[in-house]
Amino acid sequence: MISITDKAVEKIKEISEAEGIGHFRVRLRVIGGGCAGFSYDLYYEEVPTEMDEIEEINGITIVIDPLSYQYLDGVEVDYTTKSMSEGFTFNNPNVSGSCGCGSSFSV
Repeated sequence: MISITDKAVEKIKEISEAEGIGHFRVRLRVIGGGCAGFSYDLYYEEVPTEMDEIEEINGITIVIDPLSYQYLDGVEVDYTTKSMSEGFTFNNPNVSGSCGCGSSFSV
């Protein structure tokens, strides 16, 4: 199961409305790459496939492909604002290590 903070929900809705996307459906996936092996990818999804896992949380639809789901079960999606940066963050209990900049992980 995936969880999403209120801040992340707000930001997903805010971006969708500002960009005229017209829905609050996002795809969360894991892709190969980065110095630690995997990276997260989050983007607005138009049409999920039959094989996708779909979770509805606080008005947001999260779409996850079966391969990514094994790495994302239990992840919390948040949106953080720090002095010099802001963006979505992923608190994943399955991660065994990450790179120094925090943009990739290993399991």
